[in-house]
Amino acid sequence: MLSKIEKAVLKAGEHLLKGFNGTKEVSLKGKIDLVTQYDVEVERILLNELSFMGGEYGFVAEESAAGRTEKKKAVYIDPIDGTTNFVHGFPFCCISVGVYNGSEGEYGIVYNPVMNELFKAEAGGGAFLNGERIHCSVKTRAVDCLTATGFPYGIAEGKGGDILKILERILANTRGIRRAGSAALDLCYTARGVFDAYYEFNLSPWDIAGGAVIAREAGCVVSGMKQGESPDLYEKFILAASEGVHGEFLSIIKNI
Repeated sequence: MLSKIEKAVLKAGEHLLKGFNGTKEVSLKGKIDLVTQYDVEVERILLNELSFMGGEYGFVAEESAAGRTEKKKAVYIDPIDGTTNFVHGFPFCCISVGVYNGSEGEYGIVYNPVMNELFKAEAGGGAFLNGERIHCSVKTRAVDCLTATGFPYGIAEGKGGDILKILERILANTRGIRRAGSAALDLCYTARGVFDAYYEFNLSPWDIAGGAVIAREAGCVVSGMKQGESPDLYEKFILAASEGVHGEFLSIIKNI
């Protein structure tokens, strides 16, 4: 199954790369929430190439499919995670596909064709970058950690109060923050130990479904607000970190 999903993602990635290097038609879904013709076209390729899964799985995709599916098994698709980066020529953007049976992630693929980075994982089989096994950080103190996060689109409309307060606490208790603009890649960079922790609010399920499988298979603890519990993809909050610092980060975020 994973190899078939990978084949579909690689084909869609060719079109994303063409768009990254070409002319884009950009429109707005919100004040700063961008969409291009390539978001729609890449998603169409993925839905077509993954149609063999349609009998057993429902599809939840950012640009076309419904926000939920009635089926227990689901494929979550983000055709371009990091569209703003894509539009501006910043090469931190990717395709993300996560396959779930209820709340349990079965497969995850995150592909950045611009940087030629293919992350993938299967439940129980470990996580890989371009065929090489990856593992998360082994840090045990938040003060030693480089942390990734993102900001919701609502922050541009003055709705970022609590999020900015948490950001201030993270800055005061860690080595630093990076905000690169792709939740899926932030999770993968945490999985490979570049980032020691990643947290974010106000996410959609397609943003994190693929990366969460990869991060967990790389050894990260991936949770929502309750430590040790798998995140509900619809909870709109995720924290991924090594076991040694996950609890400390959750305490900082919750201000315990």
